[in-house]
This record gives sequence, structure tokens and C-alpha cells, in this order.
Amino acid sequence: MESKRVNGLTSRTSAINGIWYVALGAALWGADPLFRILLLKSFTSAQIVFIEHLLLACYALPVLIKYRKTLTGKLTLGVIGALLFISWGGSAIATVLFTAAFSHGSANAVLLLQKLQPLFAIILARVLLKETLPAKFFTYIGIALLGTYLLTFGLASPQMGLKDLGTISCLFSILAAVLWGGSTVMGKFLLQKNIDFPVVTSLRFLLAIPLLTVILLVSGDVWKVTGPGSELAMIAVNLLFQAFFPGLLSMLLYYKGLSSTKAFFATLAELAFPAMGVCLNWIVFGQKLTIGQLAGFILIWLTLWLMSRSQRNVSE
Repeated sequence: MESKRVNGLTSRTSAINGIWYVALGAALWGADPLFRILLLKSFTSAQIVFIEHLLLACYALPVLIKYRKTLTGKLTLGVIGALLFISWGGSAIATVLFTAAFSHGSANAVLLLQKLQPLFAIILARVLLKETLPAKFFTYIGIALLGTYLLTFGLASPQMGLKDLGTISCLFSILAAVLWGGSTVMGKFLLQKNIDFPVVTSLRFLLAIPLLTVILLVSGDVWKVTGPGSELAMIAVNLLFQAFFPGLLSMLLYYKGLSSTKAFFATLAELAFPAMGVCLNWIVFGQKLTIGQLAGFILIWLTLWLMSRSQRNVSE
């Protein structure tokens, strides 16, 4: 009896922690602008991401060497495909598409269509992972999507017509949402194959480097890093924090949580990212927080609490 009680407590704690680990990892992504704004004065976006991955290789290579034997017999075509999907599709290509979308059309349309990401993740999780939707799940997703809408647009209308939804920028936005949603599902697939989350994190970083190198060469970006020693030191510090906090720590927390959380719950927990971004914009950059955005922030965290309680009940 005592053993069953301890196992039940452990399972319950794991279920609760899983969602909150994913949410905490996603919330750390919201800290990205704190470092990126200064870095963009000296580097292009492609250069920043490339340097970030080179720094992360200092962590990823030793981890991969240490745990290399755990990959024996696991590198099937499906696993390799999933690894390439999260490293190339989710990290590099989706970011390029989403950035390009803003230069080709309505920003409001791009932001609105990007909110489809959880829906794509849920569909893929159902098809590929055979995950079954729990009771009240559509209540959760309804509250979460309403929350993200309010975070983006407040109580106002996006102010756009149907013609804004038929542009190439909207196609880019939808493709980016598919890739990001698919990355959540592929990450869960890899963890179900008993690949440890530090190894998944390491391979995600390492496999992205060749593609990022090609992107950097094709873009033809010129390296221009000049300035006094104090300014260069500040740039170096920002690069390190950018790589190891919004980069490494967030992904370790994310995959740790994903290992004990269903993909469709995880994709909703990722909404902590825009919620934290709005909060930091208010606290750090002084951007006014509207009543609608505050309501959206509350709705997202309410969704996370409801999901964690649902997971706890399932475990019990």
C-alpha cells in the first residue's frame, strides 16, 4: 500500500511538473528580446543564431559524447527524420519563414494565422502519436486561443480584410506554424523512443549548424564588429546569456517537461512564451499594457492551471 501511495504521488508530481516545465521553458523564450536588441546593432539575425549555436555546441558535444552509447540501435530513419525536423524545420526554416512573412504583407494577418500553431500540433499528435484528447480539452484550447488573441490585439479588431489573408505572407505564416507545431510532436516522438531529453536538446543544436552555415553563406551577410573594448565585452556577455538562458536552459526545461506531458497539452503550455513577452515589454521596455492584454495574460495562465489539475486527476 505504501509503495502504491508513493508511486501515485510521484506520478502526480511528474504530471504537474511536466506542464509547468514546458511553460517555464517557453516563458524563458520571452526573455530573448532583452539580449537580442543590443546584438542586432552589431549582427544580423542569421549571424546571431549561428553564433548562438556555435556556443551551444560547447554544451552539446560533450553531452553527446557522454551519452553516445544510449543512441545504439535507436537511430532509425524515423528518428533521424524527426531530429532533422526539429533542428532544421523548427529552429531554422520556420524562423526564416515567419520573419519573411512580415516583409510581404499585413503584420496583423501574420500574427493571427500564427495562432493556428496549437491546432496543427493537436492534429499531428492525434495522427502520428495516436494521442487521445482528454475531456474538456476543447475548453482549454478555446480559453488559450482567446487569451493569445487578446494578448496580440487586445479588445480591438485586427482591422484587415479578406484580401489580407490571401497573400504570400500568410502562406509563410501558416507554414511556420505547421513547422513549429510539428516540432512539438516530433520532440515528443523522440522522447517516446527513450532518447534522453539532454541528448535530444544536444542533437537539435548540433544538427542545425550545417544548415545555418549554408543560410549564412547564401545571405552574404558581412561581419562588422567594431567598437571600444567595453562595448565588445558587453556584446560577448549578451551572446553568452542569449545562448545559455533563452537558448539552452529553456530547451532543457522544455524537453524535460515534454517527456511527461502529452504533445497537445505541451503546445498549449508553449503559450507562456507570448504571455511572458508581453509582460517583459511592459516591465522592461515600458510598453503600455491594455486591459485586453491583461485579460489574455490571465486566461493563458488559467489554462495552464486547469491543464495541470486535469493531469493530476488523470494520474490519481
